[in-house]
Amino acid sequence: MSVSGKKILIAVSGGIAAYKIHFLIRDFVKKGAEVQVIMTPDAEHFVTKLSLSTLSKKPVYSDFYGDNGSWNSHVELALWADVMLVTPCTANTLSKMIHGMCDNLVIATYMSAKCPVFIAPAMDLDMYVHPSTKKNIELAESFGHTIIPAENGELASGLIGQGRMAEPETIFNAVENYFKTETNGKSLEGKTVLITAGPTYEAIDPVRFIGNHSSGKMGFSLAEEASKRGAKVILISGPSAQVIHDENVELHKVTSAKEMLAKVFEFYDTIDIGIASAAVADYAPKEVAKEKIKKNDENLTIELVKNPDILKTMGEKKTHQFLVGFALETQNEEENAKGKLEKKNLDMIVLNSLRDEGAGFKNDTNKIKIFTKTEKTEFNLKSKDEVAKDILNFVEAQLLK
Repeated sequence: MSVSGKKILIAVSGGIAAYKIHFLIRDFVKKGAEVQVIMTPDAEHFVTKLSLSTLSKKPVYSDFYGDNGSWNSHVELALWADVMLVTPCTANTLSKMIHGMCDNLVIATYMSAKCPVFIAPAMDLDMYVHPSTKKNIELAESFGHTIIPAENGELASGLIGQGRMAEPETIFNAVENYFKTETNGKSLEGKTVLITAGPTYEAIDPVRFIGNHSSGKMGFSLAEEASKRGAKVILISGPSAQVIHDENVELHKVTSAKEMLAKVFEFYDTIDIGIASAAVADYAPKEVAKEKIKKNDENLTIELVKNPDILKTMGEKKTHQFLVGFALETQNEEENAKGKLEKKNLDMIVLNSLRDEGAGFKNDTNKIKIFTKTEKTEFNLKSKDEVAKDILNFVEAQLLK
C-alpha cells in the first residue's frame, strides 16, 4: 500500500532545512497523497506560504486565526491527518513538543493528534548531540513517535557532522513504509516465525531451581508484532507471567533448556525466521534431588554441567532460516556480541545492555544495538513494543537485500 489517498499533515518549523520541504510535498502529491501544511511563525523566515500552498494545493496555516478572523482549528487539523510529520524539527520545536509548551499552532495541533507522528530533526551539530536534545529524542520515541534521524554532512554553520535533516526521499520512504506495514499489515504474510522467550529453570530439587530474571516481555512483544504483520508465529516460552493477547500466536510452554531445545527442533525445519530472545540458563545441576534438600550443613555444593547451547545448535543446523540472536553483556559488550554473531552462525544479533537505566530484564523499556556481519545500528531507549517493531523492521530490510 502506497501513500495514495492518505492525508499527510506536514508541520514545518524554523530551520534552514525548510527549503527541502518543497521537494517532499511534491513527492507526496505526485504519489496521490493529500497534503496539508502548517508552520511555526519562525518558519516563515525560511519559506513562504505561497510556495508551499502552490505545491500542496491547500492553504497553509501558521496562526490560530485567519486574516478574516476565522479560526484555524488545530483540533480539526489533527483529526484530519493519517500521519503528522514534523520536518524540519528544530531543537526548540522538539522541546516544546516533549514538554507541552503549547504556544503556536504547530504545537497545539501536535498535542491534539491521535495519528502516528514522525519527527525529522534538523539542527547544528552541537545542538543535536547536546544531552537535552538527546533526552528529548528518547522521550519522543518513548511516546511512540518515529524519529527519522538527522544525517551527517556539511551544516549551515560550516561544521561537518550529524544534524542535517534527512533527505526528502528518506523521509518519504519512512512514511510510505509505515503505510505498507500498518495498512496492509501483512509484510510477513507467508512467513513462519519461531521465537523463544523468557528464562529457563533448571531444577535442583522438587522446590528449588537455578534461573535468571528474564520476564519474557521482549519475546512476547516480538510474537504479537510478528503476528500483526501476518506471520505464522510459534512462541516457545520458559516460565513467564506474560500473557499473549493474540490468538493467532501458537504458544508452547517449557521449563528447562533441554525442553526448550527439543521444542525448537520440533518446528525448526519449517520456519523462515528464528528469533532467540530467551535467556537460557548456561548450566544445570548434574543431579536433581528427588526430595527437598534439607538445611543441615553450613555449606552446600552442587555440581553443575553445561546446558545445550540452543542458539549455537540452531546456527549449526541452519539451511534457509534467517537467524536472530540476543546478547546481554556487562563488559566488552560490542566485542562479545560480534563474537557470538560469528561463532553461532547468526544473520544478526541484538545487543542489550544492563548499563543503561530503564533497559534490560523486568523493565518495560529497552535500549538495543543491532549487528550484522557488515553493519551496526543503534537505537534509543524505547518501550519493548516499539523495540519489537525496530527489530522486525530490521529483519524485513535484511530479507529484502
